[in-house]
Amino acid sequence: MFSHVMIGTNDLEKAKSFYDALLGTLDVPPGRVDRHRVFYRTKTGTFSVTKPIDGKPATPANGGTIGFAASSVEAVDAFHATGLAHGGTTCEDPPGIREGGGVKLHIAYLRDLDGNKLCALHRVA
Repeated sequence: MFSHVMIGTNDLEKAKSFYDALLGTLDVPPGRVDRHRVFYRTKTGTFSVTKPIDGKPATPANGGTIGFAASSVEAVDAFHATGLAHGGTTCEDPPGIREGGGVKLHIAYLRDLDGNKLCALHRVA
């Protein structure tokens, strides 16, 4: 359904460093800079960070979350730990199992350097 997700940042260099480390835990290659944006491309979609084109400060979406698929529980935990080590902040409950509607998920939430809410998710069999 989605081709890409793009979020704003107020510091492209810091955002690239943060997301290179964070998404590296999910085996995503380092981002490529294109003018005022950084693109992270995989076979399943594109994630991008950009300086706002209108010149106004970037702000996080209120109520928004960007979820990244993880291949294992260990990848979810590494995502969370790496995000915190690179300046992110934890939010929601600690990383762990969430169950509901017959689905069992291992999830970790954090906020990036600009306050965007991120999630790594692994579907547990």
